Amino acid sequence: MWIFKFNILAFLLFFGGLYSSFALQDVTADLFGAENFGTVAAFGDFYADKQTDMFIIREQTELVIFLADSKIPYFKPKVNITKDIFPKNTIITGVVPGDYDGDSQMDVLLTTQIQNSKMTTVFIFWGNNQTLDMSGWLMLNKTFADQPLVMDFNGDMIPDIFGVTVSPDTEVCYLTKRTPQWQKALSSSVNMRIPHSNAFIDLNKDFTADLFLTTDGPKFEFWISKDGNFIRQDDVMPANPPDKPPAALIGQSSFVDFDGDGYQDHVLPVCLDDACRRSAIYMAKLGSKEWVPVLSDFQRRETIWSFVPGTPSQPLALHFGDYNLDGFPDALVVLRNTSGSGQQAFLLENVPCNNVSCHSVGRMFHIHWDQSDLGAIQNAIMATFFDIYEDGILDMLVLSKAEGKSDLIIHALKNNFEADAYFVKVMVLSGLCSNDCPEDVKPFGVNQPGPYVMYTTTDPNGYLKNASAGQLSQSAHFSLQLPYTVLGLGRSANFLDHLFVGIPRQSGETEIRKKEWTAIIPNSQLIVIPFPHNEPRSWSAKLYLTPSNSVLLTAIALIGVCVFILVIIGILHWQEKKADDREKRQEAHRFHFDAM
Repeated sequence: MWIFKFNILAFLLFFGGLYSSFALQDVTADLFGAENFGTVAAFGDFYADKQTDMFIIREQTELVIFLADSKIPYFKPKVNITKDIFPKNTIITGVVPGDYDGDSQMDVLLTTQIQNSKMTTVFIFWGNNQTLDMSGWLMLNKTFADQPLVMDFNGDMIPDIFGVTVSPDTEVCYLTKRTPQWQKALSSSVNMRIPHSNAFIDLNKDFTADLFLTTDGPKFEFWISKDGNFIRQDDVMPANPPDKPPAALIGQSSFVDFDGDGYQDHVLPVCLDDACRRSAIYMAKLGSKEWVPVLSDFQRRETIWSFVPGTPSQPLALHFGDYNLDGFPDALVVLRNTSGSGQQAFLLENVPCNNVSCHSVGRMFHIHWDQSDLGAIQNAIMATFFDIYEDGILDMLVLSKAEGKSDLIIHALKNNFEADAYFVKVMVLSGLCSNDCPEDVKPFGVNQPGPYVMYTTTDPNGYLKNASAGQLSQSAHFSLQLPYTVLGLGRSANFLDHLFVGIPRQSGETEIRKKEWTAIIPNSQLIVIPFPHNEPRSWSAKLYLTPSNSVLLTAIALIGVCVFILVIIGILHWQEKKADDREKRQEAHRFHFDAM
């Protein structure tokens, strides 16, 4: 009877575990309290404490930095940049944290527009001992035709500012000693598309970031980094290939290792008609001009959903992250009901292909229609992934529009999906200093664009498994990329056989800046310090472990077994002592009668 009850309890716990692994939990109040409004614009470790903070724009005129804390609310507004600093009628359109002067402290770049002006003005606020110097900020002396791309153009591991100043000429701005130095960027002119989705990402798997440009046509240009110099490839890729329906609206390009082969793939959401009632997501292998549909069915029962066309400041875009840690990137996107009943955020899960159209890729997207926690947030505007609890499991942030309020409402959803899967979390720092940083600062808040990470390991079936990702490859138009990469390993608890990290090279440098680490423990965070840059063998890495739920359950089971054994030993000891006492009384009684 006792065994039967135990089996029922085990079944209930197992069933409950399965149910909780496919649910989201609203933790907005725990994170923000009553401060959950504004537009989430960027992420970065402003306080250099290995905790990722949030940069939130309010009323398009004020920036508030929410610092991560260990007490509820877990994110508290601490640092503000108010509208009094800017010229009149200036609105903030974007935020890009980074170390722009090379002092290993986080600075904050703001892209702004004066109302009724199409040009973008850039402001930079310098970091100073975990705060911002409000008296010494810099406004660049040139404006851009669109929001610039923050990248490491010259390979010195200090972010630079790239964009079109006077069309069609591109320029790059270096901020050596906090003084703008402008230089012509590319060898030929580029008619940049607005809004662009330019990227600084490794396109040919040589662990050196290349340059991807979206141009009018619409077309895509690839500028490959050869010995630290960007060389334009002749095979320009059209956004409307002849074998596919012409797209009426092209969204933002994204780069992820969609099929887990170690190469970055080009993922593109499009609207197939002017009203955007028919939508699709295409994927192209880099080096190929073939567009493969990985999602074209947006019908749920009798209702058809579609993409929201977006605006120049918030264009149609997908936000990627491996929510279930299976090694394949998933996506969050906002869809609208074509019948006019509203719009909401949906999770697009990366699953094996089940139709002929995506057979050449082997993977496709599946829409989670019945995710009630996301469906409860009406009038969603934007959704992205974020590791709220710094445990390697990507949670979700959803922004929605509320009637009568000028700012967006922020919703935070804790991810309980596949909580026992394994991962590796990698953050690559600038490597401008190691343990001897100026003013004894900690170099965690540098938000370094350009590093490339790839792992190889063996799955439980003995097959080779790998995945790759670029760090902070895009910065414009609310790309909302995290300052680290989270690579899922699935349910395999094996050590990572190889983990490779590469960084950009300087002009004329022929040797690839890449280092390999072996036997990396799963569920660990690796902070890589590439110091010095041109000596990969001297690079160092700090490893931080994040125990999974299985480890916790194992510990609980072990403690339970120990307690059970102690109880059994106690009972046996008590019974033995009781028998000894009984034997002593009998012996004493027998001695008494013998004495008589």
